[in-house]
Amino acid sequence: MDLNSLIETTVTGLGYELVDIELSPRGRTIRVFIDAPAKEGGIDVDDCAKVSNQLSRVFEVENVDFDRLEISSPGMDRVVKKASDFERFVGQDIQIKLRIPQNNRRNFQGELLGHKDGKVGLRLAQDGKQEDVELEFNNIEKARLVPRFD
Repeated sequence: MDLNSLIETTVTGLGYELVDIELSPRGRTIRVFIDAPAKEGGIDVDDCAKVSNQLSRVFEVENVDFDRLEISSPGMDRVVKKASDFERFVGQDIQIKLRIPQNNRRNFQGELLGHKDGKVGLRLAQDGKQEDVELEFNNIEKARLVPRFD
């Protein structure tokens, strides 16, 4: 079993959602971002400790060599990766970077309209005008929520 599958199986088995995994260039540090959508108040230190303890035991059994394991909540500017995430966060502000430019543009920021038929809808507001665009889901390199502080 590869490392990503091992981590996802363990995290979901504990009742959490795996948001993202980051590996340091030499794979010595493993960062795991978890969420608990059904839990009021989000992830806390106890949740991180629970996942850390379980993953440490699993890594020992599976002989995964690492120096440091970090478990964290995804934060307010969380990464949005899965199609289901693009549905879950409809109405929130998002920043999207494309792999291949669309209309000579790679970076977009606006209100997330959702995911349908392999496309992500985005409402852009600029100079008092609104424009809706559709971006190919498979062309998205990186997407993050943009927190609002009203």
